[in-house]
Amino acid sequence: MTFPFEVDFKELCADLDAHVDAVFSCLESEFLVMPKGKGFIEFPVFENGYEALKKATGGFRNVTPDTVAPAVFKTPTAFIVLRCMLGFTPPEWAYYATRQTGIEVTQGAARILDRKIRVAPEAPLPRKGSVTQQRIQALIASACHALKEGVPGRSPDALHRLEKADTKSGLVSVRGSADLGVPYSVVLYERLLGRPFAGHRDSISELIGNIVENAIEDILAGAGISNRKTRRAERLDGFDQAPDFVIPNEHNPQVVIEAKLTEDDGTARDKVTRVQHLAALSMEGQPSGHRRFEVIACIAGRGFGVRREDMKKLLLATRGKVFTLQNMSQLVQNTRLEAFRSR
Repeated sequence: MTFPFEVDFKELCADLDAHVDAVFSCLESEFLVMPKGKGFIEFPVFENGYEALKKATGGFRNVTPDTVAPAVFKTPTAFIVLRCMLGFTPPEWAYYATRQTGIEVTQGAARILDRKIRVAPEAPLPRKGSVTQQRIQALIASACHALKEGVPGRSPDALHRLEKADTKSGLVSVRGSADLGVPYSVVLYERLLGRPFAGHRDSISELIGNIVENAIEDILAGAGISNRKTRRAERLDGFDQAPDFVIPNEHNPQVVIEAKLTEDDGTARDKVTRVQHLAALSMEGQPSGHRRFEVIACIAGRGFGVRREDMKKLLLATRGKVFTLQNMSQLVQNTRLEAFRSR
């Protein structure tokens, strides 16, 4: 298969639809496979925390701060299990604990504690006397209170966060789920409310979004190419919208690269518009047919494979220099980047 970056612009324009097909053929959705990232807890580690909590509370028959806290300090993953039973995010748990106990637990402190445990599940937690220990005790006390109470009286048109199969009736529901298991239809319904892997997807959202940028960085570094990677919302002289990469730098731009992974066609359209703007900027003050810098698009995700007209615009704006994760290895030799290779 011939990719659009392998032909000259005249040939690209002559058979634009075929080149759109070539790009579409190597665009894959990235939503099925997620990076684990630092802090991912494997199931055996999580289950170890669950069993420690279950044992310490007598099969969830005696869920109090006095029974839960020793289990958490001995097996820190039990703290993560406790949060999952509540169904709270760390900041939500921090707010609830502060309201319930009067001990201030900041959202940042809750996030840091949660992450520390996930990154190092076997590392000991701070003991008596520390501020962190006091916060842990407050979080545990509030969790025990919530699990004991279950769902309080509420308006029929509202849904309480504890109205889950394992917490709706307080510890009765917890014990029923632990002893008898949960009906599959109930599990599926709660997935409908929360979507599978939601917490993990949120925790690695930046890592997922950086897959394309990381691939570009690896290629540029491997070829010894000087480059300027911009930060989010950063301003660069000469650019009203800074590209993701400028080669060799913003003071002498010769190549600019826009990178994007998206599963949404609306977001893909926005990126196409950004690339078109960069292409127009590259031609300002230049003789007809010349560009001050080359514009390259590196893309991934099914969002770019939805609208053929948008892909045509992207190919024309970059003069065919559109790369995907599947052919990124050909980036340097098929662009002006070759002139900056040092190894």
